[in-house]
Amino acid sequence: MIEAPTRPRVALFVTCLVDAMRPSIGFATLRALESAGCEVVVPPAQTCCGQPALNSGDRADAEAIARATIALLEPHDYVVIPSGSCAATVRVHYPEILEHDPLWGPRAAAVAAKTWEVLAFLNDVRGWRPQGVALPATATYHDSCSGLRELGIKAQPRRLLGAVEGLSLVDLAGAETCCGFGGTFCAKYPAISNAITGEKARAIEDSGAQLLLAGDLGCLMNMAGKLHRDGGTARAFHTIEILAGMGDGPAIGEDA
Repeated sequence: MIEAPTRPRVALFVTCLVDAMRPSIGFATLRALESAGCEVVVPPAQTCCGQPALNSGDRADAEAIARATIALLEPHDYVVIPSGSCAATVRVHYPEILEHDPLWGPRAAAVAAKTWEVLAFLNDVRGWRPQGVALPATATYHDSCSGLRELGIKAQPRRLLGAVEGLSLVDLAGAETCCGFGGTFCAKYPAISNAITGEKARAIEDSGAQLLLAGDLGCLMNMAGKLHRDGGTARAFHTIEILAGMGDGPAIGEDA
């Protein structure tokens, strides 16, 4: 566990998808962070992190968004994001795209150093475990690409979920394989995306799990949609919803 302030001031960067499609993830993140002893602030001026622009090759707009976001997040002890892909944009890619800028490069690096994906933050920084959370169910876990490959998030969610009373984790074949979402990839190459997602959906059903868990809403929406279209029975939740004791609500796709 990393040494941290006793009661750190944490900026919760909600993300576009969570704000628009699944606000309960934001509330679950808030609940867990407060349980972990943090003072949580949701900066009202936050916007998109710039990932779609960056992935589409719009470097100028990506840099402009990065500068605005860095200025917004600088005053806080930590920045916590319930998304591996958005967290990786701030932590990994902001310093890369602003490296040439003598003013903003160091500022990007400073913000990147205190930016965490929520599951890694709770486990690695706060040493937190959910208390009094029970969910008698079987679940399987998908390792989203950005969280796994750019941030090294693998063991943390499984350790946290291991503290949920009654929850049994079963292995997912190809857990580290892309789900086919890939941000703008699924829109640019829908046939390839659908084929990849179909393989993932079959693996989820073959696991026999009642719940599908992951750390990125985009991936979860993609897989949940395919499961629904193909008649699958697994219900999808963001991992933080389970850890915050909100696993008895509507699953992703059921509250649309």
